[in-house]
Amino acid sequence: MRAFVFPGQGSQFIGMGKDLYEAYPDAREVFAEIDDALSQNLYQLMSAGSESDLNLTENTQPALMAVSMAVVRVLTQHMKVDLAKNLTFMAGHSLGEYAALTAADSFDVATTARLLKLRGRAMQRAVPVGVGSMAAILGLDLPEVQKITLQANQDNKNNEWVESANDNSPGQVVISGHAGAVAIAMELASAAGAKRALPLPVSAPFHCRLMQPAADAMAAALSETTIRPPIVPIVANVTAAAVTEPHLIRQYLVDQVTGMVRWRESVMWMKAQGVSEMYELGAGKVLSGLIKRIDKDIAAESINTPQQIEDLAKKLMA
Repeated sequence: MRAFVFPGQGSQFIGMGKDLYEAYPDAREVFAEIDDALSQNLYQLMSAGSESDLNLTENTQPALMAVSMAVVRVLTQHMKVDLAKNLTFMAGHSLGEYAALTAADSFDVATTARLLKLRGRAMQRAVPVGVGSMAAILGLDLPEVQKITLQANQDNKNNEWVESANDNSPGQVVISGHAGAVAIAMELASAAGAKRALPLPVSAPFHCRLMQPAADAMAAALSETTIRPPIVPIVANVTAAAVTEPHLIRQYLVDQVTGMVRWRESVMWMKAQGVSEMYELGAGKVLSGLIKRIDKDIAAESINTPQQIEDLAKKLMA
């Protein structure tokens, strides 16, 4: 059994998608649809713009989705791969869940681009710069980090707090919240034996309660958006289980803005259902690396070059 997974923020780089653009009309079509939907030359920014502009959350989110969907479009239109026939599940990390839903025909590409532009902008504006921060805790598992965040919240005298934001893999948990509380948690983590406690270069504290204004904005936008049942079940970030009902997908996408990304659990859940192969479609190879750390018995590959796409199509069509 196979699953497609889609990367989230942090996988972006200048030049991503360029080889797909040059190799396939189907990929060029996707990038054009997104440029039209946003009234922005996003492809130009992705291929030859500045890193600082690409790293703006409102650009990063639709840009990463664009590369993922270019891969999907080439597989389904050019290579004639039937996703419903070949896949058991799809999943994505944070914004990658929108790419998964688009690949599964719950949204069209233009709708997703507009939703992600709004999501990125709302997340950026939810918290004034400097108020919040995020950090990666390496070498400790989720239960240990949760104890640390609880202690940090008790130790903080300014009514500030921190919480777990991403359970990425064994020994890699990301925390998010008020900057002061995150700093306290980093010190506690180091004292508790963490290999490293690293501040992350992000512009806002994602996946925590400080993102409530962004969750409210997404609730309003999604309430006016048609969501079709996915052709392949989606493993939701906030439940780490499959969902197919549009009303639940809508709610989970709202909850996801403030909720923890349960990536480690999502991978383990898919494996428990019988999935033995996972393919990361889009920029970078962050998720395939995490999957190998979660369970070395799962075959995980990143798919983002023309050769990788053609090799995967042959495998799926065999």
